[in-house]
Amino acid sequence: MLKRFIVGLLALLAFAPLHAEVIEQVLVKVNGDIVTKTDFENRQVQALRQRPELANVTDGSVELQKAIAEVAPNVILDAVDELLLVQRGREMGLSLGDEQFAQILGNIKKQNNLEDDARFQAALQQEGLTLPQLRKNLERQMFVSQVQQRDVADKISVTEDEAKTYYEAHKQDFTTTSEVTLREILVEVPTTARGFNAAQDDDAKSKAEALRARVLGGEPFERLAAESSDAPSKANGGMIGPISHDELAPELQKQLDGMRVGDVTAPLRTAKGYQILKLESRSDTKVRSFEDARADISQRVGDDRLQVERLKHLDRLRSQATITWRNDELKNAYDKALGERRKSAGL
Repeated sequence: MLKRFIVGLLALLAFAPLHAEVIEQVLVKVNGDIVTKTDFENRQVQALRQRPELANVTDGSVELQKAIAEVAPNVILDAVDELLLVQRGREMGLSLGDEQFAQILGNIKKQNNLEDDARFQAALQQEGLTLPQLRKNLERQMFVSQVQQRDVADKISVTEDEAKTYYEAHKQDFTTTSEVTLREILVEVPTTARGFNAAQDDDAKSKAEALRARVLGGEPFERLAAESSDAPSKANGGMIGPISHDELAPELQKQLDGMRVGDVTAPLRTAKGYQILKLESRSDTKVRSFEDARADISQRVGDDRLQVERLKHLDRLRSQATITWRNDELKNAYDKALGERRKSAGL
């Protein structure tokens, strides 16, 4: 559906507060490379495709214009950042060779069931791509990934002290709380607009007590639940759970804490009637040791640091680059997105 309004997008590209009449073919130069108007528009289309709420918007609609304005700052920021990383990749001598491209292309065809060449060409046409353009896109992606890996990720390490500090501050993340699995038999007490009838309440309680007596006498709890319970769980022999111990009502927690696996409660009055519970199983609270969690801790700390270090790396590349803008309003959109991204990372 988005393809239907690509033409409309190009006409509306004067996203507030930009104006189409002042946007030139070359929007920004980054060292020797450029972001063209067409490239910028295509990137906007791709960004809008990631927003399913726009699937049925019409050309020229207020929703579309608003969405274009919303995505534009991050689109131009990403475009400039990508150029900086691609240029860094060239400095490092990276390249996408014919053999590597053929291998990647084969994987793409296989994963998307496009091994038939005619279907593959049709898919390319549908995306508005030629094979050389696809190769260029894949090369850019490879450069971005490898530059960030070599310049940033490979240089991040987590010391033992840092890992231990994180572990102590986030020990709850490595704790598995106690869980219980129960079986229930519910004897419902009929209610009306006036409430419940005392005699019916007594009858339900007596029935529940009789069922408990049969359980204590050796009859299988699950069979009696299937036969006599008024709860939906009767279809599963009364099974409930596993349930986190912390999710139970405090009164029930206290009662279950004093029970052994296999024990059965006396009839408990609930909002719906009288409930009998059997403690089917219980798992204890477990805390993973630091040694056991060490790899996960390094991954978490490294991932958190990676996001910040990637932005710092881009800032360094940006400070060394010559960026020439052809539109002040577009630059303002870029500066706004950059400021927000730095703020969210605590920079």
